[in-house]
Amino acid sequence: MKYNFDEIIDREGTDSVKWDDYKKRWNRDDLLPLWVADMDFRTPPFVINALKERLDHEVLGYTTACEEWYTSICGWLQRRYQWSILREELTFVPGIVRGLAFGLQCFTSPGDKVLVMTPVYHPFFLVSRKMGRAVVYSPLDLHDGQYHVNFERFKQDIQGCKVLILCNPHNPGGRVWTADELKEIARICKESGTLVFSDEIHADLTFKPYKHHPFAAVSEDAASNSLTFMAPSKTFNMPGLGSSFVVTVNEDLRNRFNSFMEAGEFDEGHLFAYIGAAAAYKHGEEWLEQLLDYLQGNIDFTERYLSEHIPAITMIRPQASFLIFLDCRALGLSQPELSRFFVEKAHLALNDGTTFGKPGEGFMRLNVACPRAVLEKALNQLSAAVSALK
Repeated sequence: MKYNFDEIIDREGTDSVKWDDYKKRWNRDDLLPLWVADMDFRTPPFVINALKERLDHEVLGYTTACEEWYTSICGWLQRRYQWSILREELTFVPGIVRGLAFGLQCFTSPGDKVLVMTPVYHPFFLVSRKMGRAVVYSPLDLHDGQYHVNFERFKQDIQGCKVLILCNPHNPGGRVWTADELKEIARICKESGTLVFSDEIHADLTFKPYKHHPFAAVSEDAASNSLTFMAPSKTFNMPGLGSSFVVTVNEDLRNRFNSFMEAGEFDEGHLFAYIGAAAAYKHGEEWLEQLLDYLQGNIDFTERYLSEHIPAITMIRPQASFLIFLDCRALGLSQPELSRFFVEKAHLALNDGTTFGKPGEGFMRLNVACPRAVLEKALNQLSAAVSALK
C-alpha cells in the first residue's frame, strides 16, 4: 500500500496543542506552527480501524491489557532491534514524561541529584525540579556537526547523582548514540551508583545507516541498572492515546517500580491505549518505512534549501527523529531577538533553543514532519525574513 504524506490536513479546531494552543502561547494567530513534536500526517489507517472496530461493540467497560499488547511489543523489539524481552519485563505507563515522573518518585527523594545532558528535552529537568530534585546539568560538546558526550566532564558531573535521564536518540539534536558510547555511559553510571532512565521515544525514527541500540541491550551494566521508556506515539503519530511502556530487565528494579505503579493504579491503561499500540506494532512496518523515506526527503530538502537560500542558518542533521536544530548564531541576534524574529518577521512558531538548556542559545528547533509543501512555505517565509534582516 502506498501512503500519502503530501496530503494537507486541516488540524485547526481539534484542540490540537500544535495548531490551536500556539495562539494562546504567542497571543497571535498568524503563525505557521512547526514546534510541538507531533506529525501533521494521518495516524495510520490500521490504528484508526482497530479503534473503530472496538467502538462498534458499543460497551466501553473496565478493560485489561489485550494479549496482543504484550506480543506485538515483544515482536516489534525483536524484529527492529534484535532485543529479546520477556512479557513480564513490560510495564504500561500513560506517557513517557509521566513514566519518568513515576520513576523519579519511586527511586529518588526530594533533594536527590538528577543528571541531564543539555541541550535536552526540557521536561527532563522541568519535572525533576518541580519534584524538588536537584538537577545537575552536564553539557554535551558540539563538534563535527553533531553532539558528543564529553566523558571526562560526565565522569565528574555524575558523582553523587541518583539518576541519569538519558535521551536515546537525542532530542533536539537527533544524535543516535553508538553502542560503545552507551556502554561507557552504563559503565560509569554503574560505578557511581547512578540509575539510568533511558527515554527512547524516537528510536523507531532512526535513519539508515544509523542503528538504534536500546540502552538495556548494550551490556550487563546497562541491563542491570536501567529502565527503558518507549512508545508508539512519535512513530505512528498517536500521542493523544497516552500509550507508553517501560522495559525493566533487572528483576529487583522491576519489582520495586511495579509495586509503586500498582499502588496508585498508574500502570492501568485505557482500552484504546492498548488496542492502538497493538495495532501499530503488529501492522506498522510498511507504513514506517515509507514515513522514514518521506522524512528523510524533508530533511534533505531543508538542508539544500538552507545551503542555497539561507546560508547564515545551518542545521544539525538528525540521525533520528523529524526534529532539526537550526543554528542561527551567524545572524548575530540575542536569544530574545531571535525568538521575536521567527515570530514577528518569519511568522513561524518554533521551539526556542534555550528551552532545552543554556547550550541551546542561538538555536531554534524545527519540526519537519509535515507535507513538503508546508515545509517549503515555512522556509520561504524564513528566507524572506532573513533577506529583510540584511
